Amino acid sequence: MTQNMETDPFNVSMRKFLKQVGVTSQQAIERAVADGGLKGQGRLTVRAVITAERAGLHHVVEGEIDLG
Repeated sequence: MTQNMETDPFNVSMRKFLKQVGVTSQQAIERAVADGGLKGQGRLTVRAVITAERAGLHHVVEGEIDLG
C-alpha cells in the first residue's frame, strides 16, 4: 500500500518543521522590531538560512519586510 503526501512520514515531519520555522521566525522578527523601536521606519532586510549538514544543504532566503 502506498502512502499519500498527507500521511507520508517525511512530508508530515517536514511540514511540522516548516510550520515551526515560520511561527518562531515571525515571533522573533516581531520582538526584534518592537525592541528596536523600528515600527513604521522603512524596510527591514532579513535573511533566513536553513542547513542540513548530513544532506549537504545550505539554503538562503533573503527579503525585505515593510515596517509600515
